[in-house]
Amino acid sequence: MPPGPPPATPPPAGDDRPFLYLRDRTIPPIYLITLGLVLAVSLLAVRAVAGPYRRMRPYADLFLLGVGFLLLETKSVTGFALLFGTTWVVNAVVFAGVLVAVLAAVEVTRRFRTPPLPVMYGVLLAGLLLAWLVPNTWLLSLPLPLRAVAAVTVAFLPIFAANVVFAKRFADTADATTSFGANLLGAMVGGCLEYLALVIGYKGLLIVAAVLYLGAFALLPRRGAVSA
Repeated sequence: MPPGPPPATPPPAGDDRPFLYLRDRTIPPIYLITLGLVLAVSLLAVRAVAGPYRRMRPYADLFLLGVGFLLLETKSVTGFALLFGTTWVVNAVVFAGVLVAVLAAVEVTRRFRTPPLPVMYGVLLAGLLLAWLVPNTWLLSLPLPLRAVAAVTVAFLPIFAANVVFAKRFADTADATTSFGANLLGAMVGGCLEYLALVIGYKGLLIVAAVLYLGAFALLPRRGAVSA
């Protein structure tokens, strides 16, 4: 029997989609099953702690903030791995940096008068645009000290702004447990949406995050929008 035609050669993997094990832009079924189980457990756990989901409706914007934050964290981890190597030291530094950015946002919001939420949303979206426009090739061409400074600025500006937005909005909530539950549930959903990178690439997560933050701004209660 003559041999059949050779299988189609998959497109080469790049920095934005470094998935050598995927022939097509798809999420494998086993991933979808696992993510579905994770979401089911998350729904039950948050429901048990934060109460009925109908009580979370006024905090839909906090839910979207949680989703967007996990996407930003994922983009930061993968970006630093590309710029400085995929090592446990680099990952530890990135996660530590995220935690420091969260703490700094909380302390800045607590100690100083920060701009209104619409302004902070503008800073956040500007940070996302900056992260989209700055090419990795340019960052890689910089000397190591300058590369580190530029990478920290590009990665952590939107993270810091997002956490200032969250801190200001959370301080304005009437039910801390329910509102935090909505945000935590959003973070779990964001952890699952990270796998969209298998289809759209890691840079595409910035677009998804921008859409989520625009949705959060649109759902912002008027009273929260005008609070200082």
